[in-house]
Amino acid sequence: MKKIQLLFCSAMLTGGFFFSVAAYAADGGNYVSNGQVEFETSDDPTDPVDPENPGEPVEPIDPTDPNGPNPGTQGPLSIDFASSLDFGKQMITSKDQIYNVAPQKYLKQISVDQNGDPVYDTTPAEGPNYVQITDNRGLETGWTLQLTQTAQFKNGTSELTGAQIHLKAGQIVTNAQSPAPASSTETDLVPGTASVIMSAKQGEGAGTYLNTWGQTKADAPESIQLSVPGSTTKYKGMYTTHLSWILSDVPGN
Repeated sequence: MKKIQLLFCSAMLTGGFFFSVAAYAADGGNYVSNGQVEFETSDDPTDPVDPENPGEPVEPIDPTDPNGPNPGTQGPLSIDFASSLDFGKQMITSKDQIYNVAPQKYLKQISVDQNGDPVYDTTPAEGPNYVQITDNRGLETGWTLQLTQTAQFKNGTSELTGAQIHLKAGQIVTNAQSPAPASSTETDLVPGTASVIMSAKQGEGAGTYLNTWGQTKADAPESIQLSVPGSTTKYKGMYTTHLSWILSDVPGN
């Protein structure tokens, strides 16, 4: 009887051993590890980009300042660039006139140097005038861009009475995937009065956005015009004004 019991136990142990091998040797099993990335807001400025190809950086030329345009504002919500408007050299006349703006000139990037810095072409390209906004806050809480012509065109004490800047064919250009902000397609500037140019609602406007007036250098001139009454007294010399761009974190309607 003892021999029979021992044989039976041995068979059970042996069977259990083979069952274990069959269960764990079929494959290597499954294992899960993790990956993560965390983003923070940055105060680094965003460089201006090509108004016809917003994925490419450019170096804009300011027709009113040989030293170049003012740098963009700091912070994750920023005004990166805004065109200065050049309506050219005109003849004094007593007739009502409409003057077209000059296209925006800029140098396109052609390569990078050994330090990774951009190298720009020396021959300017031309495109539509534009303003560029970047929202890198990572919130999509919206924002509003307003423009004010601070005063009428002046030459010393002489004022270009009745002159008005007309912004037309405004459109949004971007390669961002966030829903685009709204654009004011036509705006007549009134000196001293703010006009909304772009506005992003909650859930819109994350990334870089350009509001261009016109699409190419061909239609850029007629997209921004200066009307001057013939009855306005004009003195020989340069008349200038300032354009104040104000970006706030107030979401659009």
